[in-house]
Amino acid sequence: MESHGEELLRAQTHVWNHIFKFISSMSLRCAIDLGIPDVIHSYGQPMPLSELIASLPIHHAKTCFIYRLMRILTHSGFFSEHNVTENELEVRYVLTDASKLLLKDHHSGMSSLLQLIVDPVYINPWFQFSNWFTNEDPTPFHTQNGMTFWDLATCEPKFNKLFNEAMASHTEWVSSVVVEKCKGLFKGLESLVDVGGGTGTMAKVIAKSFPQLKCTVLDLPHVVANLQGTENVKYVGGDMFEAIPSADCIMLKWVLHNWNDEECVTILKKCKEAINRGDGKVIIIDLVMENKKEDDKLTQTQLFFDMQMLVFFTGKERNEKEWANLIHSAGFSNYKITPSVGLVSIIEVCP
Repeated sequence: MESHGEELLRAQTHVWNHIFKFISSMSLRCAIDLGIPDVIHSYGQPMPLSELIASLPIHHAKTCFIYRLMRILTHSGFFSEHNVTENELEVRYVLTDASKLLLKDHHSGMSSLLQLIVDPVYINPWFQFSNWFTNEDPTPFHTQNGMTFWDLATCEPKFNKLFNEAMASHTEWVSSVVVEKCKGLFKGLESLVDVGGGTGTMAKVIAKSFPQLKCTVLDLPHVVANLQGTENVKYVGGDMFEAIPSADCIMLKWVLHNWNDEECVTILKKCKEAINRGDGKVIIIDLVMENKKEDDKLTQTQLFFDMQMLVFFTGKERNEKEWANLIHSAGFSNYKITPSVGLVSIIEVCP
């Protein structure tokens, strides 16, 4: 049984670790900015610290600090220390599964997501979080910037590019998994509209795997401006709250969690109007909240996403009951959930 002093010490450690959590993400950003994962990957074998230091674009007076950066990132599971022989004193580093996801040329790369989420535009609204509870602004992001997330993306090309690149990198992985594991989703379909489809990453993967499928990417005009279509992928600038092009299937990937319930019902009703045949459907690819005690890390990730929606948008992450309420409120008769394609699930919605 723990003494009161031990309990207090454990509680203090818990508080300190949460106070300092930002250090993990900022240290990771530093490693990405310096290109450390790519340098180690290119070396092709466990990389000695001295070789790593010599390969980095750093000032000679800062070489002694790289070990400390690598130490915290190794503790966090992004690198692994490797000693070739028991007598070898110099530590060598190899990548872990986590740091492999941060390589620039990885097909499921997450480095652009990291760059987005630790960007000052993304960080600063959190400083308004408590103020937001005392005012009438729709989001802390609005309190910080005086406009919505989407309006800022429209007038800030650099941030818009950063956001689109981050969304494209995540979509590339999700789309490959969806096409590989859920081929039946697209069976018999001739046309599909990817609503809020960004630069078309998802539509391109689907069109390549199903050449008979004519895909349309609908997004805001500034997102699709100057994008070139292909034989079976075209881009349409528009507003999903006003009209969605007709198709056999309407797809919403990571869209509805950005909006509140009333807005989601409006979007889903527009989707229902756009379905051009009786056996058509809506495919929602989004997070379905679960509270699995045996997977505490996944639950924490889901909760982080939900807080992100609170700070930046008017939306939220939803559990199955909340999804069902939205679907039925929009006039749909039935739905089916295929769980856990990574963080997200697939919800097939039928008229």
